[in-house]
Amino acid sequence: MNENKNLDNVIIIVIMLTLVVVVFNTFGINSIKGASITGMAVQETTQGINTLGSNAVDVIPKGIPDVYGKELGVSFDDISAANPGKADATIRKLGVLDQQITLTGDNLERYITIVSKISCEYCCGAESIIFENGQAACGCAHSFAMRGLAKYLIKEHGNEFSDDEILEEMGKWKTLFFPGQITQKASVLKEQGIELNYINLASNKYRGIEQGATGNMVGGC
Repeated sequence: MNENKNLDNVIIIVIMLTLVVVVFNTFGINSIKGASITGMAVQETTQGINTLGSNAVDVIPKGIPDVYGKELGVSFDDISAANPGKADATIRKLGVLDQQITLTGDNLERYITIVSKISCEYCCGAESIIFENGQAACGCAHSFAMRGLAKYLIKEHGNEFSDDEILEEMGKWKTLFFPGQITQKASVLKEQGIELNYINLASNKYRGIEQGATGNMVGGC
């Protein structure tokens, strides 16, 4: 009887030790996997931009823009190659503001200061989407949309947005219009240690640094 009892005790101990080893190994494997995932897919958010390990960069803005999005009935998600009709409609909605809004005085000077810093280089070769007097220098739909947005924000929300913040908003829409080119540009900026924000990505500040990046545009030119 004692021998059988001792044997049962040994079996129980072996089973318990086996369970402990299994639990320990499982925890160790999961910890390693977690470290690997964290190391490869860490997301650093800078001005709404996610950098995903290596040189992969997600620069596409998403959702409804703060302040003006609901007012104008526009969303960043409306601009997509998957739905060209909706993209064109949204671009026209912003573009018509360029024709409807006339700025004068200090507002006009502010407009010229901001908008002269951005171009539509993937569609045309103009140095800026406006001339020095504020008149349109590029006739593509994308340029109308960016100018219209700038005019609207200066006129309706001039005290809420700084000059750089307005330029940032224009840059977000330009990124949506030319996602392939600006994604390539983002990778180049990241490689060179340049901060990723929509001014650096989409304004004339680093124009041409990507040296002929290619990609399809969203919306008609």
